[in-house]
This record gives sequence, C-alpha cells and structure tokens, in this order.
Amino acid sequence: MCASARPRSHSELSTGRPVSASNVSGRTNAAAERLLGPTNKSKWFGKHVVVTAGPTREHLDPVRVITNPSSGRMGYALAEAARERGADVVLVSGPTELTPPAGLALTRVETTEEMQHALESLVPNADALIMSAAPADYRPKSQADKKRPRSAGALIVELEATPDILGSLKRRKGMVVVGFALETGNGLANARSKMQNKALDFVILNDATEPGAGFEVTTNRVTILGRNGTQVDLPLLPKRDVAERILDVVAEAL
Repeated sequence: MCASARPRSHSELSTGRPVSASNVSGRTNAAAERLLGPTNKSKWFGKHVVVTAGPTREHLDPVRVITNPSSGRMGYALAEAARERGADVVLVSGPTELTPPAGLALTRVETTEEMQHALESLVPNADALIMSAAPADYRPKSQADKKRPRSAGALIVELEATPDILGSLKRRKGMVVVGFALETGNGLANARSKMQNKALDFVILNDATEPGAGFEVTTNRVTILGRNGTQVDLPLLPKRDVAERILDVVAEAL
C-alpha cells in the first residue's frame, strides 16, 4: 500500500477520489460494501440467492470418475460478492479445493443428481439462482461396486445423460435465473439458444479454448447476455471482478 499525505475518508474508498453522484459505479459500490459492509441501497440486499459452483463427479467404480476441470472459482467469487452486497446466500458446491467464503450457507454435493435434489429444496424460496457450476452431462449407465483392475483389459463404458437441472427445476414466479454457457465455438448462437430453451433471464458466455478464461484459471472473459437483448462484453479480468460486473447487470432484473 502506498503512503498518503492524509488518511482517506470512507467516501474515497479504493478509487483515490471522493465519491459523488456523478462518479459512483457498480464497482465502486462493491468496494464500499467490502470496506463498510452492505447497505440496503444495494438491490441485492436481503435477497435470497442460490449460487452453484464447481464440477460434479459421476463414478465408474469406487475410485474412478467422470468429471471436468472446473475449479469452482467463478461460483465462489459470485457467492462472496453477493453476500457482501447484503444477500442471504446459499452456495451449492461440487468437489473443490477452495475455502468457502464466510457468512453464507454451504451445501456440498458430488453428483449432478445430488445437485439437482439440493436445488429442488432451495429454489422455492430464492429470489435468484446463479447456475455457475459445471455439472457433468453424462454418467455411466451402470457402476461397478469394486475397482476394475487394469489387467482386465479394454473397457467399453456406456453413458447416459445426467438430469437436466435447469430444464427440470420448478421455479418460483419472479425468480431471476442466470445460466452459464461454456462453449468451444459458435458461442453467441449457442448461448442465446440456451437462454431461450431453458427460459433463462441471463446467460454468461465464455470460451473454453481462450487462454486465461474458463477452467482452472483465476481470470475470465465473458459476455453477459440478457433476454431483453442486453449484451455486455467484458475484457479479461480477475474472476472476482467478473463476478461484480455480472451482479451489476443482473441487479437490474431484481
């Protein structure tokens, strides 16, 4: 931290300039909430918010799984940012190595079906669902109850689709639903199709092939799409900053 000729007042926050009606931004408000605590001026204040994060695992046998490289960082950042804006947050987390943010409720799950069941019990009371997890889309049609030895030779595994969580959830009227679309091509078209087919209010699009975005990194570059035609293209940012920008945009629908 740099030395200063005088201590900064609370109204200057981390921007180094006084806050006025003409220069307040969502990011500055978020900084205020981190320093001073949430205020009821935030549209997130008092809202019941469910955030999902991380991967899920589908077992082939007791020691082998089908999964993906999701770290859970994006979902954890969103949960922490919403809590700091005064929301009552439940984080539904698949297996990760992350430390859960303080001050929120945590539900741990392993499989996609477990995540589905957890959300079925939580969303009836939610004002917003942010589905940032990366649940496995497929699972073995049958599971072995013992480890299959390598010496048994080649293995053919028949897969079946896991439950479609967003497609199956019964939603409370007025609940804002945010989905994520991790694509490897034709991203905008696929994300808009997902938004329409799953009746989402917003879709957060990112490209799994882009360096610095997607899985197992601390940064992300996303496009925020809204069903009202909103499109916000963000540059590559730390995931916590991406979370703040997503909450700024979604807040307009609360």
